[in-house]
Amino acid sequence: MKKWVLKAIIQKLISWLPNSHKVNFWFQKNITKGVRLSDDYFGDKLVHAEDHLKHFRTHLPQGQFCSLELGTGWYPVVPIAMYLAGAKNCTSIDLNPLMTKESFGETIEKYQEWFKAGKLEHLKKYFLPERISQLLKIKVAEASYQTLLVIFNFEYWVGDAQGLKDEDGTYDLVHSNNVFEHVHAGVLRNILVEFKRVLKQNGLMSHFIDMSDHFAHLDNSITIYNFLRFSPEAWQRIDNDVQPQNRWRLSDYEELYKQLELHISAKDFRPGSIADLEKIELADCFSAKTKKDLAVSHVHLVNTI
Repeated sequence: MKKWVLKAIIQKLISWLPNSHKVNFWFQKNITKGVRLSDDYFGDKLVHAEDHLKHFRTHLPQGQFCSLELGTGWYPVVPIAMYLAGAKNCTSIDLNPLMTKESFGETIEKYQEWFKAGKLEHLKKYFLPERISQLLKIKVAEASYQTLLVIFNFEYWVGDAQGLKDEDGTYDLVHSNNVFEHVHAGVLRNILVEFKRVLKQNGLMSHFIDMSDHFAHLDNSITIYNFLRFSPEAWQRIDNDVQPQNRWRLSDYEELYKQLELHISAKDFRPGSIADLEKIELADCFSAKTKKDLAVSHVHLVNTI
């Protein structure tokens, strides 16, 4: 049995269990090794943070700001970067309570380690010196969870982003990192409508989207386009609720943005490999799309309203 098939079966079973997010965390941490705060994981998140800040500071060069993140995950690397960059409020919302005091503290300590090793020099142009100094002084083991949240101006919400409690025009920056691909189409539309409502008129959205088949991250016997072989009915049987994949392509996101009048001001994407795409037989539901569109594997969309 191929690795991706085994993982699909296990995650499908996990999705039917109580507290499925906790079971999935154990599975990914101990079996697939997918949720460790490794140097590679931390570095990848910092690349996202840097790109968010690059576009945001080009748009609004100075001053404090309020940020909202969709999809906290286990390790709040990007919200801490926003705090270091001057955010007076860093809000992050997740559907499940994945972040803990331990994972928050581990993230702080990773920042401390990298600052002391001189690995974050390239980000200091975005970060405030006094906030770097404050971070370096924190003794995670001696601080309570609530104290750490207060230090970083961090509001952690667990709930549905389709119904935010914020007033209109609350945030200067709304951002996410490889979350949209896990959100069903109708839900994503509702979330973006909410984001548009809570974003200030001169604010910015910045979203990274990974459109590759995530099962291919574990199994190199398949390409990142493997999931495009399946009909909607077949994919529904394979897909799961702990890490769903909507299989949307770049044109689908662009069309949704157009419908919602979200004006894309910057778009950076990886074109992928048409040669790899041609190795599979596409499901009929993708036959109307161009190979160029289907092959795009990752995109960073930046927009205003």
